Amino acid sequence: MSLSNTPRSERLHIAIFGRRNAGKSSLINALTGQDIALVSPVKGTTTDPVYKAMELLPLGPVVLIDTAGLDDEGELGELRRKRTLEVLNKTDVAILVVDGSAGIGEFEEYMVGMLKKQGMPIVGVINKADQSTIPAEVIAAYGKRWGIPIVEVSSATGRGIEELKEAIIKAAQVEENQDCIVRDLISPGDFVVLVVPIDKSAPKGRLILPQQQTIRDILDGKAMAVVTQEDRLRATLDGLKVKPRLVITDSQVFHKVAADTPPDIPLTSFSILFARYKGDLRELVRGARAVDQLKDGDRVLIAEACTHHRQDDDIARVKIPRWLLQKTGRNLKLDFASGMDFPDNLNEYSLVIHCGGCMLNRKEMRNRIRRVVDAGVPIVNYGVFIAYVQGILDRALQPFKGQI
Repeated sequence: MSLSNTPRSERLHIAIFGRRNAGKSSLINALTGQDIALVSPVKGTTTDPVYKAMELLPLGPVVLIDTAGLDDEGELGELRRKRTLEVLNKTDVAILVVDGSAGIGEFEEYMVGMLKKQGMPIVGVINKADQSTIPAEVIAAYGKRWGIPIVEVSSATGRGIEELKEAIIKAAQVEENQDCIVRDLISPGDFVVLVVPIDKSAPKGRLILPQQQTIRDILDGKAMAVVTQEDRLRATLDGLKVKPRLVITDSQVFHKVAADTPPDIPLTSFSILFARYKGDLRELVRGARAVDQLKDGDRVLIAEACTHHRQDDDIARVKIPRWLLQKTGRNLKLDFASGMDFPDNLNEYSLVIHCGGCMLNRKEMRNRIRRVVDAGVPIVNYGVFIAYVQGILDRALQPFKGQI
């Protein structure tokens, strides 16, 4: 997957925070070498977060996020602050910008404390270094006390920009094998069969993102991907001269694929792979077991991170409610959420059923899971839920033996 089409959800998210008029937008323009963000001496110019994809070697594809000042005021300012705070849920590395001509104060102390509570690496920036009145020894003292690197930068002249990039690269905590979807389950030379239904919900002329990413991961592992549809699976398996190492299916045809796949061939789904890749597979399996505990009148939230045109057999609005009713026989109250917003009233639910999160980065998906669990509510994703209600979850988890 090239830089130009690497999806935002697969990029390291680097967010820029600070006061209004600290030079955050000028800084993102200097980092990218482009006029991406609107720059003005008027406070509060940036309203909604601005996203810009770029490559930062050796990290690779990243996305920079310009945010509104967290010291914004008034009713509109509070809305801007809320949008900025939402960015924290998806931030991998935070850049805290200080206006060098204004100095360091209580606001910056507060921001460092808040960012550290999020457990993310922080890089401090003294912007407008050409106008700065902060002595070098004071900057060094703050850096030592906060335990973060602080770089002096002038967005206007370009001073310190390369040093800032180096500090970001050093601070970024990229987990080993974090980009591994299925590669650790297979060996070079293995055949992996992928079952991809082509129905009304399939995008015209292409595969959905998790399918593309899984194929790429198989190829990176020097294995061979064989793609077929559910009605051709038996013929595909019979046509292979060697037994495939793994069959991966779209969750919506799990039952048929399980029936057509011999018991000695491991089977799982794209959604379960992504439950492990982006979320917490152990927690999501625990959430599946909670389905049987639902009672009449319980509220269930069905959430998906993307928005799309509803089909007659829509997975969230039609299929999951039907399977839920068939499995529980209960009269449940169903709520639906879509897009990037996620409800705050999570404690009012007895279960959350979430999509695979292909449009969310790992940080945001894990934050959503954590928020639900912290509210005392079980959570399961679509694929784990479907395997559970169709009675094949144990088989679908066999490839991950010892991991959950």
